[in-house]
Amino acid sequence: MEYVKINKVKLFDGKIVKITGFVHEVRNLKSMQFVVLRDATGDVQISLPKNEENIKLNEIVSELSLQSSIEVTGKVNVDSFVKLNGVEILPQAVTVSNMSASPLPIDMTGIGESGRDLRLDWRFLDLRDKKRRTIFKVQTIAEMAMREYFIKNGFIEIHSPKLVPNASESGAELFELDYFGGKAYLAQSPQVYKQMGIAAGFEKVFEIGPVFRANKSSTNRHDTEFTMVDCEFAWINSVEDIMEFEEKWINYFLGRLKEQCGDEIKEVFGREIEVPTIPFPRISMGEAKKIIKSLNYEVPAETKGDLDPMAERLLGKYIAEKYGHQFVFVTEFPVSIRPFYHMYASSNKSTLSFDLLWNGIEVTTGAQREHRYPIVVKQAIEKGLIPKSAMGKDGVINSEKIPLSLRSYLDCFNYGCPPHGGFGFGLTRMLMNILGYDNVREVTYIYRGVDRLYP
Repeated sequence: MEYVKINKVKLFDGKIVKITGFVHEVRNLKSMQFVVLRDATGDVQISLPKNEENIKLNEIVSELSLQSSIEVTGKVNVDSFVKLNGVEILPQAVTVSNMSASPLPIDMTGIGESGRDLRLDWRFLDLRDKKRRTIFKVQTIAEMAMREYFIKNGFIEIHSPKLVPNASESGAELFELDYFGGKAYLAQSPQVYKQMGIAAGFEKVFEIGPVFRANKSSTNRHDTEFTMVDCEFAWINSVEDIMEFEEKWINYFLGRLKEQCGDEIKEVFGREIEVPTIPFPRISMGEAKKIIKSLNYEVPAETKGDLDPMAERLLGKYIAEKYGHQFVFVTEFPVSIRPFYHMYASSNKSTLSFDLLWNGIEVTTGAQREHRYPIVVKQAIEKGLIPKSAMGKDGVINSEKIPLSLRSYLDCFNYGCPPHGGFGFGLTRMLMNILGYDNVREVTYIYRGVDRLYP
C-alpha cells in the first residue's frame, strides 16, 4: 500500500490508507484517544475508541511522546463533525518509527513560543512548525520564478568559486584561510566571476548562491553567510537599463509568487503579496539626503556619504506616503563609497550606481561597470589597490606591477570586454519584506552570525 499525504486523505473517504508524520498532540480521554498527526502537507486527527478490540493500539497510543514519528494504517472518515479539517483516520495499525525524547527542548504546542536563540539551537525541531516551513516554500517558489525570468531573457546560470584570492568588496569583511601554505578568502560576492562571464561572451549571466562577510555586526539585518541573487549583462547603454531590468524582474517573480502561494501566505502570515507597479520611483543620493533632513534626521558622519538604516527606513516611509510605492531606487552614490569597478559619472564625483530599498530596507546594490582597461586600472590605483607605478605618466600600464590577485580579473577588460552592468539582490531581506519578519535569523534556513556557528 502506498503512502498518502495528509492533505490528500479526504479524497479516500471510506478507504484504507497509510499515512506518516510527527505526533503533534495526544489526548487520552476516558473512552477515546485522539492523536493529531502532522506531515509536510498538513494535520489530521486519528480517532481511536478505548475497548477490548483496540487494547494493543490503545497501549501504543498511550505511550506516544510528542514529535515521535509514526506510521498509521486506517480507514478514512470524512465528517463535518470532526473539527480538524472535517476528516479523521480510524486506525487499524500504528507503528512507531522513532520515539521522541521527552520533554521537548522547545515549545511545539503552539500555545507558547520559546525564545529565538533557543529555537535556533534546536532549529530542526523549530522548522517542523507549519509557519517556519512555509517560509522556505515561499523561498523555493520565488527562486523558481526568478530563474524563469532570467532564462526567458537569455541568461546563463553560473556557479562561481567560493575560494578566492582577493577581496571583491570591503577588505575588512574577509574570512581568511590557509590555502596550501598561501592565503585564500571566502567569496564576498560572485562579482569578479560574473564579469568574467561577460568577458567570455556569455552576454547574460546569473547566480543564486552563498556569499560570506566577516561582518562583526549583530543586528537584525546582518549575517556572515547568506544567499545572494546576482546577475550581469552586456551591451547596456546606461545604468538605467539595469534598473529597468530589475524592476521588471521583481514584478515578474512577485506576480508568480502571488499566483502560486498568495492564498497560503495570507492564511499563514496574514499578509497580501503586493505586486509593484512599474516604473519604481528614482531619486538621487542628493535628493535623498534633503528629504531625510526635512524629516528632522541627520545621517551620521561615519556613513561617509552612505545612508544608515534609520535614514533608509525614513526614506521608505516617505516614498510610501508620497508615491504609494514600496520600492525606490537611490542613485548617484559618491565615488568614495563605491568599489573601483563602478563606472564614474562625468563629474568623477558620483558613480553610475544605485541601491534599491524595499519598504525602507536595502535589498540591492547595482551599477554600470567600468569596462575600459586603462580607466578601471586608474580607478583601482586611486582606491589604493594597485601601486601608482603600475601606470606611467604617458598612461602606459605595466601589468607586472599589478598584484597577481587582481591581474587575472583586470585582464578581462584588456581584451574587448563589452559595456555591462548588473546587481546583487538579498534573498533573506526579500523574505523579511514579503512575510513581515523583522530579523534575518527567522528567514534563514540555518543562520550564521557573529555569535552562531551551531547547529
